[in-house]
Order: sequence, then C-alpha cells, then structure tokens
Amino acid sequence: MKEPRYYSAQKLFTGKQWHENATLVVEEGLVKEIIPTVKLASSPAQVHPVIAPALIDLQIYGAGGKLLSMFPDTHSLELLYQYCKAGGAHWFQPTLATNSRDVIFACIDAVRSYREQGGLGCIGLHIEGPWINEVKKGAHLASLIHAPSLEEAKEVLEYGKGIITMITVAPEVCSREVIDLIRSYGVVVSAGHTNATYEEATIAFDEGIPAATHLYNAMSPLQHRAPGMVGAVFNHSTVRSSIVPDGYHVDFAAIKIAKKQLGERLFAITDAVTEATGGPYQHRLNGDRYEANGVLSGSALTMLKCVQNFIQQVGIEPGEALRMCSLYPAQLIQKPGITGLLEPGHAADIIALDERFGIPISL
Repeated sequence: MKEPRYYSAQKLFTGKQWHENATLVVEEGLVKEIIPTVKLASSPAQVHPVIAPALIDLQIYGAGGKLLSMFPDTHSLELLYQYCKAGGAHWFQPTLATNSRDVIFACIDAVRSYREQGGLGCIGLHIEGPWINEVKKGAHLASLIHAPSLEEAKEVLEYGKGIITMITVAPEVCSREVIDLIRSYGVVVSAGHTNATYEEATIAFDEGIPAATHLYNAMSPLQHRAPGMVGAVFNHSTVRSSIVPDGYHVDFAAIKIAKKQLGERLFAITDAVTEATGGPYQHRLNGDRYEANGVLSGSALTMLKCVQNFIQQVGIEPGEALRMCSLYPAQLIQKPGITGLLEPGHAADIIALDERFGIPISL
C-alpha cells in the first residue's frame, strides 16, 4: 500500500461543511479522514488557502477553437478536458447542439474512442436537440429540429448505449413513449428549448423528467396569466435546473430570484463554446460572450468563474456556490465516483484555490 498523502488548507470544504486549518488524508486515491493540521507529526510542506471538491460541468460544447460538432474526435475532447480542468472542473459532459444523425453518431464515436484511449474527465455525451421546439430554438439550426419517432429514438440510444448520458428535449414535442424509452437507457432527460405550458411542463416533471436546461433561456417564460416552463420549474418540488451565471444569459438579479425559489435544485453549467467559423454554428467572441448571427450562442465561462459570480454578483455563500458547481450536478447525473463530496471512502477529487476562489493550484 502506498504511503498516505496529506493536503492541508486554511479552509477545507467537504461539500457539506467547512473545516478550518484542516488536513485531508488520502490513501489509494480515496479520502481516509480529515484531521486538524496541528495533529500532523510535522508541519505541512504547503498550506493552501482553500481545498474543495473538484467542479463538474454538465454542458460545454468545445474549447481551443475545436467545437465538438465540427471536430468530433479525441483531440477536441482532450482540449475540452484541459479547458475544464484549468477552470476547476475535473468532470465534463461534452454537449452537441441540434445536428444531423451523422454528426450525432460521429460525436458518440469520439466519446467512445476518448474513453477507450484513457481520456480523463468525460462523463458522457449530452445531446441537446434536435428533439426540441423550433419556437424556442435560440441559436439552434431550425432545419434539423423535429419530433422523434420511437424508432429514431431507439436507433440513437442503441448506438450511443453507455455513451449518451443526457438528452435535452422539449416535452411537448416528444411523446411519453419516447421520453420513457430515453429514461430506460439510464439517460437523464432534461426539458429545454421548449414552449411547454405550465400544465404540460408540470405533467412532464411529475411523469419523471428530473431536470430543465439553462433556466429562463429558450423556454416559455413566467407570466402572471401563463406561468410557463419557468413557473413550472419554480413550483415543482423535485425538478432541478441548470443556469448560466454569466450576466448575459441571465441577469444576476434573476439568478437571485431563481435561487430563492429552487434552493438546492439550482446548479451551474458554463454553456461554453469556442470560436467557430465553419459549419452551422459559427460562434464569434463578443467581449466575454459568444454570438452566432447576432444571437447569444454560448458563454465564455469556466466553472470557477461560475463560483465567483455566484459569490460576488448574486451574494451566495461560498460553500453553497461550490455545491452549485459540484455536489448538485453530481446528484443529478448519478455516476459512480462523481459525488462532489470529500468524505471518508469517497474519491479524493480535489481542487486547491486561492482566497478569492480562483486560480486552481496544481496538487
């Protein structure tokens, strides 16, 4: 057995609680215990300002000039991993916006190859569209949006078995049979790019859809006579929702409102894209956000920037901001070894941060 490793911090966050001047003891890649640093036999070589669970990004499309849909290969996924890791996220779910069958299958192949070659951090593929509502397409390609047949859904799910981990659909476009089929493959169904009424959305959540994609964006809004998808998310007792906390996709005041309504059901995604000049999604950087044909098409966020924005712009307590970027996504995706917790028996998947919850430090 290898010798234990010790990680000391002025503030150590387990995903549930803070420990002051504590040391994480790690054996064989697992957390053994957390002890006061003063109990170490000798002074630690380094004391980090903050140690916390690694972050998790469930929606990101590309990095380093390689949009996955344009470059469906292992190199694009490695660039994604490096981008995510530099921003504090050790786990990521590469995402594909509405596209053709051939591109969907090519992205499935890329994720499969990446895993077979020992690629790190990739949870699985998130397919966002084409089974969405054209009325709420956002920057998605209208010509490919459609309602799926049961046969089409099964073909995609069979080809992507064990690779596809999430699919965003408009519940009013997909039949109950299609949604039940997706769930039967262990794939998380998320409601997004949807014009569902409050009643349609509530029924879909009651029937088993556990999540919504990027709250407020590309969904029927909350109005006093038509509460829409946003109202249904607010009022439901269990459904979770992602949100893009960059100040462009959603005003920070609206995030504060959503947090009061959803509590632990709200979590962050970056929704990050990269420069792309070819294909149907030609993202161009405009300041610190991306646009396609003048339409907001993605963020330039990292997960650590999400944490910072929650703390500095929304007024969320640091521990809760970290949970929104680690524990809560982990609770939705439910994959072995991805917990967002640093507790005995859990994987020691950690990041070390400075006092302002930025600049991840290599461990």
